[in-house]
Amino acid sequence: MSWQLKAFSDLTAIELYEILKERTNVFVVWQNCPYLETDGKDFVSLHLYRKMDGVIVAYARLLPPGVSFEEASIGRVLVHADYRRQGLAAELLDKALDVIVREKKEKAVKIQAQEYLKAFYESFGFRAVTGCYMEDGIPHINMVLQVK
Repeated sequence: MSWQLKAFSDLTAIELYEILKERTNVFVVWQNCPYLETDGKDFVSLHLYRKMDGVIVAYARLLPPGVSFEEASIGRVLVHADYRRQGLAAELLDKALDVIVREKKEKAVKIQAQEYLKAFYESFGFRAVTGCYMEDGIPHINMVLQVK
């Protein structure tokens, strides 16, 4: 299946269930971070995902400016454990930036990245704007991509 981009209101109940299942599996269970996954931001976000073999293998939430940060943002970025190391993360970020920068014409994108992924995000033009800090017991940094 190709990449899907949907507003919250366009997601079917099954799609929403599958998205929340994968996000909870990665961010709550696998990373051992007990927090409320449904934070109210999904309603105003775009949901970018790809399914293969009936499973959501990659997902990102695209947030408009003023929701998480003053700038547009990408969050809840994940690749299913069984589908990692296949280039899906780079493909996902390319698609997300295409929507935010080229379609929505945003001039900046801010993310809250796990520190170990700093070089990955730098390869797309993001630059760290904070030092390392702990979020749910995991080292993070805030990064911004400025569009010229």
